[in-house]
Amino acid sequence: MAMALELLGVSKAFDGFQALAKANFAVEAGEVHALLGENGAGKSTLMNVAAGLYRPDQGRIRVRGREVDITGPVEARSLGIGMVHQHYKLVKAFNAVENILLAQGAARYGTGLAEVEAAIRAQGEAVGFAVDLKRPVGSLSVAEQQRVEILKVLVAGAGILILDEPTAVLTDREAEALLVTMRALARQGAAIVLVTHKLGEVQRHADRVTVMRGGRIVASADPASLSAAELTTLVVGATTPQERQPAIRIGGAVLSLQGLVGARSDGLRTLNGLTLTIRSGEIYGIAGVGGNGQTELAEILMGVRRAQDGRIVLAGDDVTETGPKPRRARGLAAIPADRQAYALAGDLSLAENYAVGGLASGRFGGWLRVDRAAIRARTEAAIAAFDIRGARSTRQKASLLSGGNAQKLVIAREFADSPRLVLAHSPARGLDVRATADIHRRLREARDAGAGVLLISEDLDEVMFMSDRIGVMSRGTIVGEFETPADRQAIGAAMVHHA
Repeated sequence: MAMALELLGVSKAFDGFQALAKANFAVEAGEVHALLGENGAGKSTLMNVAAGLYRPDQGRIRVRGREVDITGPVEARSLGIGMVHQHYKLVKAFNAVENILLAQGAARYGTGLAEVEAAIRAQGEAVGFAVDLKRPVGSLSVAEQQRVEILKVLVAGAGILILDEPTAVLTDREAEALLVTMRALARQGAAIVLVTHKLGEVQRHADRVTVMRGGRIVASADPASLSAAELTTLVVGATTPQERQPAIRIGGAVLSLQGLVGARSDGLRTLNGLTLTIRSGEIYGIAGVGGNGQTELAEILMGVRRAQDGRIVLAGDDVTETGPKPRRARGLAAIPADRQAYALAGDLSLAENYAVGGLASGRFGGWLRVDRAAIRARTEAAIAAFDIRGARSTRQKASLLSGGNAQKLVIAREFADSPRLVLAHSPARGLDVRATADIHRRLREARDAGAGVLLISEDLDEVMFMSDRIGVMSRGTIVGEFETPADRQAIGAAMVHHA
């Protein structure tokens, strides 16, 4: 088959940091080509060059054998290149149809809206998942927003599809359906680039795999010829042991939710009398299909959304009517699913992002007299202790960190005061093998130090690997609880039969 997209000798630097160094990558029409590498290896940067978001400092780009100068995303789309980004490019006040229509650039709004809506429904059926097309995307769950992004590119009909962690927030069934669809599109002549950290996806669905490390291409091979351990070694340089580590000592209740009722921003009820207890020294994992109230539960626990009914008892105190600050004072640490929107201010420095919690508690002085030297020192210590790579200075903007390193900064800040309860919503979403292992280790350390950990994840493997107890959430309530090690089929049955 002909080469659909070629990136030849591409280099790119940011503020003196070499993100890409003479990288070569090519994908053929008719193949699914996986791109692997640690967070910060340069995968997204390389694909952003292809999608027109970055101009390369050096190198050439060919599309279907013709050398091109991609000046921006519009030029990339005109060449048939479509990219589904890991961090969503959606207008949250618009619904799904309006967002997709906006990307199409239709001249007539009324006619375009009807046509795009019909195309979205057809593509949704083909992929195997549905989205409420009339709701503002800001009120959709993280998983549903991801689906809108996937549909946006599919509806555009691009012949070269770049998907950056497309299955990170999908269930096993949804992910498999999507990847089967990608295989079908490849058989019809499309070129598919799959940026993923899931080795199983690579081995089951990719025709070829390319591995990046430090902005360079280090290997390209047939994934069928490599074991998961060999792939892991190519990605991180050494294999990472994966062994369950059960709780050491479980204590009394640190969080009690009693008859919790909550709703989305549009008023639709999503939590229906949810009741559960989390004890100190344990990880309680919530499994379930996205859109069953997980997002609203996390927001209510963080204090950014009010419960309509029920009680929240944190470390012995009723905090139902309180906001985020009193809950943090009682020992709540939060790792939101969308770290870019809720956990970090990308335009602020690493030091400013790290200091936010300490400023609220007075650790760095009062608002009128801030101890900036202490902030710099503590931030530097956190960068070293949590191995936050790509942090060249505490003055560096947080937006320049890769996904895994940004997540490490969030955890370093949240764990600074020995939390009693850790809320971790999809903490490893979109992270590589090494970063995921590090995040999991930090959660276990918090648990073993006496904290209760509530892990909300749509990755069933993550829930089963990390949890001491598992609750299945469906239609806004817990429909079943399992002690671990638990039977995967039983958990899956509870998820499906109550959906």
